[in-house]
Amino acid sequence: PPPKAPAPPPPAAPEVAESSSGVVLPTGYPDRPFVRVEFDKLTWRPTEGNKLGVETAVVEGDPSKPGYYLTINHFPKGVMSRPHYHPDERYVIVLRGTWYTDEGEVFRPTQAIPLKPGDFMRHPKGGPHYDGGLDEDTWVAISGYGPTKATVIDGGELFGKSR
Repeated sequence: PPPKAPAPPPPAAPEVAESSSGVVLPTGYPDRPFVRVEFDKLTWRPTEGNKLGVETAVVEGDPSKPGYYLTINHFPKGVMSRPHYHPDERYVIVLRGTWYTDEGEVFRPTQAIPLKPGDFMRHPKGGPHYDGGLDEDTWVAISGYGPTKATVIDGGELFGKSR
């Protein structure tokens, strides 16, 4: 009898999968490998084009595109964001330093609430807030589902001096 034709290869696994809730999720192992990122080897870039030293390193994903992202922001001593909001809900954990935060459309850095390393804060979608460093450099990990951006309440610069 003639030899059987080889079976066709299985279809390639999709890079993302849709859950029953409609949320797009990444595929699993082995199509999605383990990733390790060393803090000291991150690539830092100025955040939102500021000239005050605020930097962002993208750890996972792309905040400008749909899907999960994880970034680390570095706020130099004495620099905070001005009141702004985001189109997505964001989750923040303080990594180093003391991060000062407040809600609302009025910039009142002396009334901001301090959060220490390991502390968590959720920024709801559309919630006006501001945050940053007062007395020391501060690093925070920020995650969410993009695309994201910051809309400054008064239309001015996103970052300014906290004192």
